[in-house]
Amino acid sequence: MLFVRLALALTYFIVTSSGQEYAPYQDLYCGDMNCYTLLGVTRDSEKTQISKAYRKLAGKWHPDRFRTPEEKKDAEQMFMRIASGYEVLRDDETRKEYDYMLDHPEETYGNYYRYYKRRMAPKIDVRIVLLALVTVVSAVQYYSAWYNFEQTINYLATVPKYRYQALDIAKEQGLIKEKPEKMKGVSKDEIRKKEEEIVRGVIADMMDKNGGYQRPEFEQILWVQIVKFPTTFYKFVKFNICWIWKFYILRNDYGEMETNYLIRRNLGLSERQWEAVGEAEKQVYINRRLWEREAWNIWKEEQAEEERVRHAMSGRSKQERRWEKKGDNRMTFDENYDW
Repeated sequence: MLFVRLALALTYFIVTSSGQEYAPYQDLYCGDMNCYTLLGVTRDSEKTQISKAYRKLAGKWHPDRFRTPEEKKDAEQMFMRIASGYEVLRDDETRKEYDYMLDHPEETYGNYYRYYKRRMAPKIDVRIVLLALVTVVSAVQYYSAWYNFEQTINYLATVPKYRYQALDIAKEQGLIKEKPEKMKGVSKDEIRKKEEEIVRGVIADMMDKNGGYQRPEFEQILWVQIVKFPTTFYKFVKFNICWIWKFYILRNDYGEMETNYLIRRNLGLSERQWEAVGEAEKQVYINRRLWEREAWNIWKEEQAEEERVRHAMSGRSKQERRWEKKGDNRMTFDENYDW
């Protein structure tokens, strides 16, 4: 079908270039018939006149008014043509494009493009589709964040290291007593269930405060991010312009806030994670002047060397070396093994 349309378009192009009269388009609008002539109206007719003419012709050529199969078939074809002509002329934009085609038949490709662009255009407003898509994505994003948060708590609550730490914190805060008292009417299962809820709550608070896994918030979903984007972009541009002006053009010295920002950025920490860092550890970073590029490169090399030594001295590394030396094929893959 596409090949046929291209062939017709090429034929029209050849006709236009030869200086001959332009042949009517066979597969656009009303085909080889003029829509105005088909409905018995003129190009100056109003919508009411076009509607009146359509109703009159539709009643005249309705297939139910004919009896023989041949007459019904001819009437059905004529009825469909009349309906097509009315569809073209009743819409202002379509009628405008049709009038343009009548006035400029030589613009073959443009006429085909305008016709099929309108026919293939989506019937639903694209803005509604985008709004619905963003809403669905935001809902899935928020649900997934809470699901992952809960799954992380479930896992950490089963790890002895974190569970015992959470129990100690709960006892310090008075949420759990050292020696639980027996309460009338309360079973052991209920006490155990309550203790489990307290442990999970402490673990959640620890993750949130230490910046390891922040509680999901509405501000993180896509909808809010889109709404806040102008403000966020303005703050980003303002911050960078002020930074360039103060420290690249005026050559001012870094203050405490700027040094903390550069250290945090080099370490790859968020603001919440940086706030969870202890003051002693922060002071070590400041004393090492980690906001300076040379000091930071030296620090990275030291950390890489420490990691290499730690890995070499770990039980896993020793076991691998024994395995390579002796050819011992026994390898354990315990996730709690000391790496």
